[in-house]
Amino acid sequence: MNPFRNLRGAILLRVLGVLGAAALTAGVVYFFYCPCERTSGGWLLGTEIPEPVSDWSFANQVPLCQIQVSGWLPHSVNLNCMSSSGKLYLSCASCEGKRWSTLALANPNGRIRMNESVYPVTLTRVEDPEVLDEAWQARAAKFSRQARPRPETWWSFSLKSR
Repeated sequence: MNPFRNLRGAILLRVLGVLGAAALTAGVVYFFYCPCERTSGGWLLGTEIPEPVSDWSFANQVPLCQIQVSGWLPHSVNLNCMSSSGKLYLSCASCEGKRWSTLALANPNGRIRMNESVYPVTLTRVEDPEVLDEAWQARAAKFSRQARPRPETWWSFSLKSR
């Protein structure tokens, strides 16, 4: 009998255990901590604000918003959000076919996080050119940019408290 056979098996089990723990930790971080930069995430953590919001103007003070939509698991991403006349909009360049927008079209109930607060919302794709222009102008104003013509591939979603 080879005395090293059991030792190799024990080392292999230990390595597999360490790799499994690392994968589990990475999965938990991904699911509960992200979205991070351009990496999507899962469930948005934060203080849930159940009261309806009628004036979203404070969104213009938040540099970036996170939106959570539902698929078979929650999916969240970082997006630009902006307010105009108290209404809240999300923007998305070349949005068609992106996972989050496809899920939002299929199930409009979502959650948006601004700073550490999470608000339940309903998302509606904006298709009216006048409302799209209003959201586009609000985006330019929020980010202190010169308004240029709105690209045809730019989408916007209107969000309402639920």
